[in-house]
Amino acid sequence: MEAPESNERLEYLGDAFLGFVIGEDLFRRFPELPEGRLTALRSGLVRSETLAEVARDLGLGERVYLGRGEELSGGRNRERILACLFEAVLGAILLDQGYAEARRWARTLFAEKLGSLPPESIDDFKSLLQERVQAEGKPPPLYRTIKTEGPDHNRDFTVEVIVGDAVVGTGFGSSTRKAQQGAARDAMINLGFK
Repeated sequence: MEAPESNERLEYLGDAFLGFVIGEDLFRRFPELPEGRLTALRSGLVRSETLAEVARDLGLGERVYLGRGEELSGGRNRERILACLFEAVLGAILLDQGYAEARRWARTLFAEKLGSLPPESIDDFKSLLQERVQAEGKPPPLYRTIKTEGPDHNRDFTVEVIVGDAVVGTGFGSSTRKAQQGAARDAMINLGFK
């Protein structure tokens, strides 16, 4: 018997499609917002944490086929696995049911999140920091991972953000994205922007 095909191609399709659907909704909902803020809102909605939450609500973790090691290490509730699983299911719906049905399904699942979303509700400190430092004529912030700890499936990252020649903030998190957001938030406070 041939091994089942990986979900990675479906994840790719679902990820691209979800980004488009959410982007279109935000574009129509907030006609006054510039591209940077729309991008920040979309990123906040389609991040792994949110997709994993939706996957949990749908019970997808209970239905995924996992290898023995992943099963034993709690893979059914791992954020990254659940987020990728949601994207793969969306990609499969798109292929099987077509654009309109996949769009309807995605919009239904994200309706509450979109409906209660004021533009300032997404804490995208990286975008805010970049806007503020560039408005002051400074170079864009650079992020550098200075420490990685823990096993592959449960890493912790420490990141610092540099503006010009100075380290202006440090952040910690279970992903580099979270650590970068924390560093940007710390920099906003340290630079007096918040």
